[in-house]
Amino acid sequence: MLRLALLAILFAQTPSPSAPVRAGDALRIAAASDLRFALDEVLANFRAANPALRVEATYGSSGNFFAQIREGAPFDVFLSADSDYTRRLAAEGLSEAPFPYAIGRLALVVGRDSGLDPKGFGDLLKSPAIRRIAIANPAHAPYGRAAEAVLATWRVRDLVASKLVFGDSVSQAAQFVDTGAAQAGIVALGLVKTKPAGLIFAEIPASAYPPLDQAGVIVKRTAVQPAARAFQAFLTGESARATLARHGFGLPGH
Repeated sequence: MLRLALLAILFAQTPSPSAPVRAGDALRIAAASDLRFALDEVLANFRAANPALRVEATYGSSGNFFAQIREGAPFDVFLSADSDYTRRLAAEGLSEAPFPYAIGRLALVVGRDSGLDPKGFGDLLKSPAIRRIAIANPAHAPYGRAAEAVLATWRVRDLVASKLVFGDSVSQAAQFVDTGAAQAGIVALGLVKTKPAGLIFAEIPASAYPPLDQAGVIVKRTAVQPAARAFQAFLTGESARATLARHGFGLPGH
């Protein structure tokens, strides 16, 4: 009887995953910047399905968000471009278990009016016409670390080291090329496949860099857990997966 009573208390204290989203709830999402276009579309559909819920997405580098959440930043959900950050938050007791949602892909981009062919890959980067190569800062951006792995695979890392310029995030690296501050960049395919703007791109073979396994977590201190769980279910559902795939992301389990 005592065991049953304890189980009843525990059940009563555990939020139900299917608890309704309350009117006026605000869901705050910290999202890796490679998701900017794909997630905007996913969120438009999620808001339509949950009109009572306010959703705020902030985009930036995964490493910076990881540090901010550890310091108490008021996010409810964290969508990282590196699953390691989510595993570390869970191990520290700051989040629920990670859930995979996408696999990142890389692209080499150049300006649309540059006359350059991004399919030249490593040989292109050695060209005198390429004075600056933009990548995300590898100190805190998973796509920056992946870009460095690509340069090593192409055996041009030392040859182009003086050309590298670092964006705070992978989206800023893409902006450097779009504005002409750099002549080429290694950036997220998800930022250019459906919205290339002033860029042309060539997808970099996945064999050139370690897998970019992307995962999310619900932050334990959230006050809107039902909304966070509703979003997790939506993001890992078929509609959102189709959106992510169309924007250039790989999908877990495929």
